[in-house]
Amino acid sequence: MRAKDIMSSPVHTVSQTASVEAAAALMTAKSVTALPVVDDDERLVGMVSESDLLWHRVPSDPTSQLRPRPDTDPADRPGMVMEVMATYPLATMPNMDVADVAEAMLEHDVRSLPVLDDGALVGIVSRRDILRTMVRTDAVLAADVQQRLDEYRDGESRWVATAEGGIVTVTGGFEDETEQAIVTVLARTVPGVSGVRTSQPSAS
Repeated sequence: MRAKDIMSSPVHTVSQTASVEAAAALMTAKSVTALPVVDDDERLVGMVSESDLLWHRVPSDPTSQLRPRPDTDPADRPGMVMEVMATYPLATMPNMDVADVAEAMLEHDVRSLPVLDDGALVGIVSRRDILRTMVRTDAVLAADVQQRLDEYRDGESRWVATAEGGIVTVTGGFEDETEQAIVTVLARTVPGVSGVRTSQPSAS
């Protein structure tokens, strides 16, 4: 499964010259925790999160063990997104494996990754998107795989798909290794499938 299979598109973005208040309002309206920041040419230049927006707005607690916040005068607080956003944001590509996307999120402690295709922003993947694909039951996975296999054979139930722990097993004869590979690819396209097993091709 690839990033393009689970990403949200089109993407809600915010201009680097937008106000902090406008960015906060957009996050609230769209129920997102981060927004890609774009320039006048709609090119990705940063990412801004809820914590970025709040950092200079919440008074510092001297007893907190967290990183201290600057106690600036309200008049001196950043007003535009470009002043609080994270520059050089981590991004991924449409064909990136979802497992690699998840690993990058955990390694860099980010909750969402913009998806770039030849420099153009085409989507965004959040941790919620990844979790949504992982919580599907084995019965649902098996049913989805079975449907795709039957459609491939124009309604003929030539193979039987079962699932256990996210791993799908497809049983039945195969004309050759090419057909076996096609069935494997079809099964892998179902969101939530973590692995595919097939029987050996039948003797010709």
